[in-house]
Amino acid sequence: MGKLVYLDATPHSVRLLQDLGRPAGMVVHEGDPDPARLRELIADAGIVWNGHTYMTAGDLDAAPLLRRIIFLGTGASSYIDMAAADARGVAVETIRGYGDQAVGQHAIALALGALRQIASMDRSIRAGHWEPLAGREFQELTFGVVGMGGIGRATAGLAAALGFRVIGWNRSPLGDAPCPLVPFDELLEAADVVSLHLALSPETAGLIDAAALGRMRRDAVIVNTARAGVIDTRALVAALADGRIGHAALDVFDEEPLPQGDRLLSLPNATLTAHAGFKTDAALRRLLAEALARVR
Repeated sequence: MGKLVYLDATPHSVRLLQDLGRPAGMVVHEGDPDPARLRELIADAGIVWNGHTYMTAGDLDAAPLLRRIIFLGTGASSYIDMAAADARGVAVETIRGYGDQAVGQHAIALALGALRQIASMDRSIRAGHWEPLAGREFQELTFGVVGMGGIGRATAGLAAALGFRVIGWNRSPLGDAPCPLVPFDELLEAADVVSLHLALSPETAGLIDAAALGRMRRDAVIVNTARAGVIDTRALVAALADGRIGHAALDVFDEEPLPQGDRLLSLPNATLTAHAGFKTDAALRRLLAEALARVR
């Protein structure tokens, strides 16, 4: 049957597991396993919990008993070789909905921080400068939500509550959208804030390219709490450096952790957070409770 193995627990999740009732015999590895340790962990595993660990076809070959991977989130294809898993009869499950409010609130926080120049003033004050910077009032602005799944809907509701005019776009038709839906190009041209809430797929990869960025307002803010690959990062960096858009507030990156020397780090009109949108106590508790329910 094989063991139940949690590959990459954080100290926070270890504490919550104790509260929720950690199953007897469950192997919990705290921290990110290196490639050799990963293969040791999964060698006799039947079920794996994976939070953010890359698993290649070779890794899967090292786990002959493995039948299920429960990915602790929605972006399994960004971390797991899905074709290899399917070929080896390994079911990959994802968990949705647990972080809709958490990620939506983080997207709003990023947008508001950019509109009120909070990070810029924080950096300036720490460097010994005192310069009150002008912000923008939300009731005068249009907030565009790209992708109207659970997180997009949560974000739209929060933005409307703050006084934004909210518009949205979705790849497929919706019968019960929480805000008016408009064509994609119209949203890009009208929105003062463009907030991305799309799964990464062949259809959405690079959706925000140089042409899309060129349609946006010069003072627009783009927020990404979805997947880095939805944006052409080179095009984004060029647009920010040239002042063709106002600000980027990003929680996801092509390489994580973001390497020192990355061009984004030198841009004053970029606000960056460490893929933390889903990280709240309440969301993590919901996530772990659902994962436990699937193995009991």
